[in-house]
Amino acid sequence: MSKISDIPVTCNHDLPRTRSEQKKATILQSAIELFCVQGFPSTSMDMVAKKAGVSKQTVYSHYGSKDELFIAAIESKCVVHQLTGNLLEDATNPENTIRTFAHQFGELIISDEVVAVFKTCLAHAETHPNLSKLYFDAGPKHILGLLSEYLDEVNKQGVFYFEKPHDCAVRLCLMLFGEVKLRLELGLDVSDLIAGREQYINDSVNLFLTAHRI
Repeated sequence: MSKISDIPVTCNHDLPRTRSEQKKATILQSAIELFCVQGFPSTSMDMVAKKAGVSKQTVYSHYGSKDELFIAAIESKCVVHQLTGNLLEDATNPENTIRTFAHQFGELIISDEVVAVFKTCLAHAETHPNLSKLYFDAGPKHILGLLSEYLDEVNKQGVFYFEKPHDCAVRLCLMLFGEVKLRLELGLDVSDLIAGREQYINDSVNLFLTAHRI
């Protein structure tokens, strides 16, 4: 699996950035690393500024609060893995689109930083319940919304039928978690499962599509 430092925070790294955009990207990357290592409650905007090599005022000029920075960090992971509305557009070819989504989502949910942030939210669920809500709204809820809207559009094509698109989106995502996700959240080794991960995702998609084909 990739290390946090190996993962870009945007998917437009081939385009030239302005100095302001470069600073913003550096701030976001620094925040992601700190959130994953220090945890949300222990990470301050001062720490982010110091790690990014900018002033605290610069951090606030790009991100108005730590909550906003946390949300941006989560959303950036969706962009990196291309889990955006652009991916879920072609309702005429759901087999290919859903399979592509499944593989990109499958990579996202077992990435080091996503597992780390999830563990942070879980560890502080009682003392910082708003943290879990921020995570859920910016990540899972956002992705489920995109997928359920897409499945609703697929229904109009007459080849597949998803009676309750939101519930179907939840089922697919939970299927894609697999044993790998469970073990990672428990801090267990997954080396024996990685080789079969791609086949597991393909099989899950096949089961999902077969169950909803008209």
